Amino acid sequence: MNIIWKKRVSLGIRYLLLTAVGLIMIYPMIWMVGASFKASNNEIFSSIGFIPTHPTLEAYRKGWKSTETVFAVYMLNTYKFVIPKVIGTVLSATITAYGFSRFQYRGKGFLFGILLSTLLLPQVVLNVPQFLMFNKFGWLDTYLSLVVPSFFAGDTYFVYMLIQFMRSIPRELEEAAEIDGCNTWQRLWLIMTPMVKPSMVSCALFQFMWASNDFMGPLIYINTVKKYPASLGLRLIMDSESGFEWNKVLALSVIVILPSVAVFLSAQNQFIDGVAAGGLKG
Repeated sequence: MNIIWKKRVSLGIRYLLLTAVGLIMIYPMIWMVGASFKASNNEIFSSIGFIPTHPTLEAYRKGWKSTETVFAVYMLNTYKFVIPKVIGTVLSATITAYGFSRFQYRGKGFLFGILLSTLLLPQVVLNVPQFLMFNKFGWLDTYLSLVVPSFFAGDTYFVYMLIQFMRSIPRELEEAAEIDGCNTWQRLWLIMTPMVKPSMVSCALFQFMWASNDFMGPLIYINTVKKYPASLGLRLIMDSESGFEWNKVLALSVIVILPSVAVFLSAQNQFIDGVAAGGLKG
């Protein structure tokens, strides 16, 4: 009984610590939601508490129509390039990863080295040459500059991630499919894709959240206010001269993150499997 009691105490302490750390991590989001229902900046900054004294939806109503364009337009603009970007990333990264993980050809090691070297390049180094290139293509002030690179495996991290997952899948499965008459594309679609589906979902979720929160990309390439995504639209309601109404900023921030939270919760099981997978399931 003494050993059982010690185990229970140890388990209780673990859960207590995990709960405390979880609350610390999630408290800023809880505070943001609570503060969005507060009436003024004075109430928001008067305490660290998140429960409003007199809850009101005024910040949501004012924030939704606080710029020349209704905020719904900015939200719609966001997903005009986020969804194609996610689709392009998953398709191109899967095909590229399959080529690196399954085929042998001259110069493969050199090309793989170049692929990995692009992970070391900060985006700030690429901004100027990319801007000049897209300007020559006539892609400025369009979503093409944000979407097209994703269809050419421009996000190296996801390619590398999928390569590692595909290398853990036995080649015998593909060899059996090849004996049955499957060509390369059929083996990719029928054998590899179902096996790496959790990691593909992980790539899609990461890209969805990163693209939705992207500020610098749209800021550099999009010039027309009516084409702004939510990240730039949110900046427009901040008036440095008259002062920020933080309840409006927080209210719209809640609206902006809700789709990402909903997408994550709907695919969380696949996401956890994709991150934790290290081989085949038995």
